[in-house]
Amino acid sequence: MWSEMDIVKIAAIVLSLMVAIIGHEIMHGYVAYRYGDTTAKAAGRLSVNPIVHVDPVGTILVPALLYISGAPFLFGWAKPVPVDIRTVIMNGGYKAAVAVSLAGVSYNFALAVAASLLLGFFENPHSIFSAFIALFLMYSVIYNVVLGVFNLWPFPPLDGANALRFLAMEFRWQPVIDILNKIEPIGMVLLIVVIATPLADFFFLPAQWLIGLLLR
Repeated sequence: MWSEMDIVKIAAIVLSLMVAIIGHEIMHGYVAYRYGDTTAKAAGRLSVNPIVHVDPVGTILVPALLYISGAPFLFGWAKPVPVDIRTVIMNGGYKAAVAVSLAGVSYNFALAVAASLLLGFFENPHSIFSAFIALFLMYSVIYNVVLGVFNLWPFPPLDGANALRFLAMEFRWQPVIDILNKIEPIGMVLLIVVIATPLADFFFLPAQWLIGLLLR
């Protein structure tokens, strides 16, 4: 039987994770829109309505399984927001494409910092509501940092790889482009290998450091 605090904790986890992953996707579309790409707006994907962004597997099933299995942190994703990167490049060049690629990550880190600052006002919650807010802010720090760091990994199709590719195009770093093109077909395999092995501890070190810094 779940206690009142169990329900509050689960609600805080679900809300913080959804705000992190859905906001991440919306920001890709919003920044692309600022560079003249109306694809996401026309598809109704700049809406804050969570229903249009929910991916049954990434937003619901995977986080639920991780929670039930007692994983150290939850993870998930929303439906990718459609972006016509050719329009973005035509209007703003490769630097604009880098901005679109890093928009979601920037959102995650900004939200983590904001949640960390606000958390100081709820260090000693005296009610269920204030306990919910404190938990929501704490998990917002954790999940936004994890998502931000994860998406910066240089493995296609993650944001870090996309940003690196467009940056290489801007400065004509052909060897970098060639490497990314070679690993692109096996990008998902590389991700699975990293996540499922002790390599994850190494790749998530920056996330552990940032979480410790923001929650100290």
